[in-house]
Amino acid sequence: MKKEIHPVYYSSARVRCVCGAEFTLGSTKESFAVEICSRCHPFYTGKGKIVDTAGRVERFRVRARKKAEGREKTKKQRVKKQKQS
Repeated sequence: MKKEIHPVYYSSARVRCVCGAEFTLGSTKESFAVEICSRCHPFYTGKGKIVDTAGRVERFRVRARKKAEGREKTKKQRVKKQKQS
């Protein structure tokens, strides 16, 4: 392996989050700042919200509901045809 081509590895690099949390980890940078960490991320805090951009979530739910209703109608039609036969 060639010598002196690898970056310096800092085993106790300091990380600072916008929320105020600080922790250490191994990195090739001595210190850096992040915008979001596990302490303030909605997934980890349980405060996640569905971001409904231009009603996309509601439109999806409407489409899914219509498909489910369509399946029910076809089942009913099959049963009705069987009774008629």
